[in-house]
Amino acid sequence: MNIALDSNPVAHPLIHWREAGEKRSARWRSESGNPPPQRVVIADDQTSADAAYRFASSGTGMLWQGDFQNARQLLQALTRRVERHPGKAKAARSDVHIAPAEAFNQQRQAQARRAKILGMLLLPLAADYSVPLRRAPDLRAVCAAAYGPATLSEAASVVSLRELLGLIGAYEWRKKGVPVAALDAHVHPHYGVFAPIRGEYVDLVAEAPMPDSRLAFDIGTGTGVLAAVLARRGVARVLATDQDSRALACARENIARLGYAGQVEVIEADLFPAGRAPLIVCNPPWLPAQPSSPIEYAVYDPDSRMLRGFLNRLAAHLTPAGEGWLVLSDLAEHLGLRSRAELLAAFETAGLSVVGRLDARPRHPRAADPADPLHQARAAEVTSLWRLAIKPLG
Repeated sequence: MNIALDSNPVAHPLIHWREAGEKRSARWRSESGNPPPQRVVIADDQTSADAAYRFASSGTGMLWQGDFQNARQLLQALTRRVERHPGKAKAARSDVHIAPAEAFNQQRQAQARRAKILGMLLLPLAADYSVPLRRAPDLRAVCAAAYGPATLSEAASVVSLRELLGLIGAYEWRKKGVPVAALDAHVHPHYGVFAPIRGEYVDLVAEAPMPDSRLAFDIGTGTGVLAAVLARRGVARVLATDQDSRALACARENIARLGYAGQVEVIEADLFPAGRAPLIVCNPPWLPAQPSSPIEYAVYDPDSRMLRGFLNRLAAHLTPAGEGWLVLSDLAEHLGLRSRAELLAAFETAGLSVVGRLDARPRHPRAADPADPLHQARAAEVTSLWRLAIKPLG
């Protein structure tokens, strides 16, 4: 049973399969940007975990027609088998020396293989986002939060169970929010928007000496958390920018909920808004690597494009005595992906000088987990707020 993409490149991809001797098709959904499987079979409660693992490992998708809860159990069984058979991209053993960059690449390969295999268990979605399976929960609100409201023009679709469970987790995060000590409040991340679960970088912005409280730019605002921190610190006007539609909606919602709509304006812009400001803050993705999906752009900055774009344009948007605050982890340095010398050279090339730096150690659990394949780098990691100013002439 072969799968083919819709011939219209503007339309959503279609997934095709044969069922009861008839050809069927539906819209293919993948927030990770993955193409449909090249082959698909029908699976149900009689499908064994071993058979499912063989199908998934060969790149064959399984369109589930059994009980929803049994599908979840099957996914757990597939997960156990993937962990027992990690393939060629194995994490480095603690007794074998391996370069940090190679350990990072191996981990990403292992994660990609795991995601590919576990993404082969597929579920149907009705046009209204209901799941037409026995014992399926009502996921209409969950899907609407990620995909947008269902419309009369919606068609039935197919999505991987793993992604659907990810939507459920993101929806719960959005409802309960992430506590942010610097705000004494919760920030509510939308699906696909980076959540401020690592509080040390937020605390740095809350503690750095304020050069001017009249105006600030927050570049790549995401959830709007740093814009809110600046407003809480008394900045009279904050312009928060982003290009992602989900981030823009998320930031506006959070700013309004936190009561800073009178101080913070969220606008769509390529990095910088028009004009100059005495304070410009940016927390770019920390790792210069290629994202494997659109959602990973919050973590990976290919060729350091956002970092260099911010640095190279910063002087043109700062007032003469202003400061640019670059919030950046040195994890990339410990992984061998970028050196400290390269970062300092980028400051120099952009006509910037360092007037100060605040450091913080990470507090997340993986920093203290020796079983993590990147433990050595994570244990040495420091997050810094670099205070940058226009370099004096001469």
